[in-house]
Order: sequence, then C-alpha cells, then structure tokens
Amino acid sequence: MSRRSRRGGHRARPLAVLAACLLVLAGAPGAFAHALGHAAVSGRRCIATPAEYRAAWNARQVRCVSPALFATTHTRGDASLYPRGFWYAWAGSDTNLERYLELRKRYGGRPPKVGIGVLSYVGYPGLDTWSVPTDLAVYTLPPGVRALVPSFETWFRVLDERFGHTSAYPLAAQRDLVVAYSRLRGDKDVVGAFQQVTGCRRTELLAGAAPSAAIGCNRSFLGALAAAGPSPYEGGDSKACFANFQSRYRGSRDAAALRGALYQCQDAGFLNTGVGLGYNTYANPFVCEPAARQSVRERYTGREFIVPNTRLSALPEHVDIPLDLGTPSRRGFLHAGYC
Repeated sequence: MSRRSRRGGHRARPLAVLAACLLVLAGAPGAFAHALGHAAVSGRRCIATPAEYRAAWNARQVRCVSPALFATTHTRGDASLYPRGFWYAWAGSDTNLERYLELRKRYGGRPPKVGIGVLSYVGYPGLDTWSVPTDLAVYTLPPGVRALVPSFETWFRVLDERFGHTSAYPLAAQRDLVVAYSRLRGDKDVVGAFQQVTGCRRTELLAGAAPSAAIGCNRSFLGALAAAGPSPYEGGDSKACFANFQSRYRGSRDAAALRGALYQCQDAGFLNTGVGLGYNTYANPFVCEPAARQSVRERYTGREFIVPNTRLSALPEHVDIPLDLGTPSRRGFLHAGYC
C-alpha cells in the first residue's frame, strides 16, 4: 500500500466531522446572511449574480463567487433544475462555481475538457460514453428557501418531517449505513462502501450495469427498489416513491434497504458520499496524475447541497451555460489525467 492510498484511506472520519459542521452552518439562523455580507476576497467584489457569472465564464476570468449562487447541471431544454418528479435537486455551491471558472480558464482552448470536467466534478458516472446535451444552470434561490447538506441523517430528518415518525427507517439501520461510509480504510472508497452495504459489485456498476442479482445486489436492496416503484427518471415521483417504500416493503429494514430507497427515490447513486462532498473514480481535473495514481482523498471534489426541485422560470435569477462535451472517443483524459 502506497503512502498516497494510506492518506486517502483515513479521509472518511474528517469528512463526517466536516459534514456535521456544514449541516450546522446550513441550519444556523443568520449564518447564510452573514456569509452574503462577506462576499469579497482581498478587497475584490465577488460575482453576485448569475449574469455576472456567465460574463466571467465567457471572458475566462477566475473570480470569487458569492455563496448566494448555486449551480445544477441539467439536460438541455429541461424546464426545471431536475427532471419532473424529483422532490429535491442536487446543487453545487460557490466553491464549485469557482472551480468551474478555473477549468474554463485552464482548458478553454479544449472545451470538452471543461464540459466533461464539470460533469466529472459533479459526480457523473458513465462519462466515457455520455452524449446527452447538458447545460450548467447558475441561479439564486427563492426567498426563504435554504440549501441542505445531503448527509444520510439529513435525508432521514427530511423524511421524518414530511411523513412523520415512522418505523420505516430504524435508527439501527441508519447507524449501520453511516458507519459503513465512515470507516473507509486503505484504498476503499464510497463505491466500495456501496458494495459492502448493497452487495452490488463495483466493477459492474462502474461499467454501467443496472442493479440486479446478477451483479451481486442483495435481497434487501433489490426488495427496496421493487417496493418503491419507478424512480422519477422512469416517470415516478420522489414522495410517492418514499411512501411506497414505507408501506410496501416487507423485508428486513436494514442499511441496504434504506440505501435502496435513497438510490431509487432521490438519485443518491453509488458515487454519493453521504457527507456533502462530491466524488468520482475518474481523474480529478485539478490533480495532474492519471486516475489510477490519484488517491481516494484526491478524488473527492467540491461541496454539494440539495435544494427543492424548482422550475427554472420560478427562480429569482438564473442563466444556462451550454457545456461543450466533444465526442466520446476523445475523452482519454478521464483516465490518463487532464494535465
């Protein structure tokens, strides 16, 4: 085991602490307003509106960004942040937006490195063949709407608030799920944690296989998917999906079952960390090493949040920035590294 992989293996415990701190910040009265009042770095005014962000993007400028701005990638032409039926949309923060400007400045002459780099940083799997036209929405939230840190415990709190206290998500199962993701050792990562909990083999998942018994997924996980019904990607609805799981699932309500509900109902895929940071197995665009030589720690990316899924027209301000994805056959940098 190399020094690099040893360093990455102990990332989970600090991440759990960091996530807890972020959750406190997200929920603290006045904390967000306080952050807005300090949207400047070294006397320079930070980007404060989506229009200003687009102007900086077009000019290939690297500037600080106000924490009032968020970003979500979506299929070109969509009317909402996330596909219809999703309760929440996944969002990047100001720190992500600043990194995207760095990508744009560094690789503006090779646009696919920028577009694919953004999607990789967000946490998209399957980028070797991804060809769906995709935009980056940069926006502000409606008054009174707060972003949440998507830790596992945040999700279960949100579910309690929506459906009331139920026995659908036992505390012991929540604990086992969190522990599985907070005790990563050596070169084990969140995909390994997903395999440990659900049985689904990482090799097949990363190759694009759907969850099934054929790739080792266990009975609890598959039973949860079946009970929850169609995901919003398949025409379902997140809230109905969770309600179905709560009322129809008859198996053991263990960590695998809870992970299945989050996977099916709210797009918490196998790359999801459960601590409010992004992750990918592709090469991190900001680490000048091939993916195989990057540590687990180096493959964590930016901060992520969840916000209510909203029609773009209902947002106070937003712009869409088209991402140039190039052609799939010319994405060797995903594995060989960006620089």
